[in-house]
Amino acid sequence: MRTILGVPVLRDGVVIGVIALFNRQVKPFTRRHIDLITTFANQAVIAIENTRLFEAEQASKRELTEALEQQTATSEVLGVISRSPGELGPVFGIMLANATRLCEANYGAMWLREGDDFRNAAFHGALAADFVHQWRSAVLRPDPDMPLARVAQSRKPVHINDMRENQAYLKRNPLAVTAVEVAGVRTMVVVPMLKEDALVGR
Repeated sequence: MRTILGVPVLRDGVVIGVIALFNRQVKPFTRRHIDLITTFANQAVIAIENTRLFEAEQASKRELTEALEQQTATSEVLGVISRSPGELGPVFGIMLANATRLCEANYGAMWLREGDDFRNAAFHGALAADFVHQWRSAVLRPDPDMPLARVAQSRKPVHINDMRENQAYLKRNPLAVTAVEVAGVRTMVVVPMLKEDALVGR
């Protein structure tokens, strides 16, 4: 490169970029060239601003859609509660179905506390039959390394990026092993169910 022309891309007097042209010979650019590239730089600012406004509008639409979906899901759960007094199965089922859909997850599960142990109350999704059979009726005493136990202790949500790297799986905890190797679970989030700050499930 021998001759270079650089033109600032300005928005409200602030440089947000640069357009540069190069010649391999010593060949100065003319005033007309400079004016032309300056026009392109101004048009680039318009394009950037239009894209920013479009993205902001789309983000607002997504937030509105998500809020509407959450309200609809809540309404569905309340509807099931009113139609099924004394029946927890349908309520748990619709809660898990909505939570799984809204969070773009593959599976959902709910465990209720029984003393120091937990028993499965509901599953959602196309979970492997072997996994469901093993844990549908089993009483679970959580391993301290399992997300279930961590939630019980902290009473806060626990997010596992990769269950294959979780200590419970590495120690071959039965639930962790079947979750990963039978059900194919990789990422997991576990949220406590609290009543007056007492853990009743997750």
